[in-house]
Amino acid sequence: MAKVTSKLQVTLPKAIATAHGIKPGDEIVWASAGDAIRIVPARAGRKVLDAAERLRLFDLGTARQRKRQRGLPPTKAAERGWTREELYERGRAR
Repeated sequence: MAKVTSKLQVTLPKAIATAHGIKPGDEIVWASAGDAIRIVPARAGRKVLDAAERLRLFDLGTARQRKRQRGLPPTKAAERGWTREELYERGRAR
């Protein structure tokens, strides 16, 4: 667990820095995420997409998925030896 110093500084654990490729001198972005704080490495090469480009990429992905699903029959679940209803009833007092 890290502590905040009197200068509001925090030490990033080495294991986390190594896992995410953060090195001394790298910049990070602090982002408020509801009740949590996200720390994100600021990558110089990371391209920020505008809303129109993100929507275009989403539409392309959706079209690919529809193409994959077209003409495929629905798959039948394998026999499991239990039913969904049995799961809901398990553990309930009768």
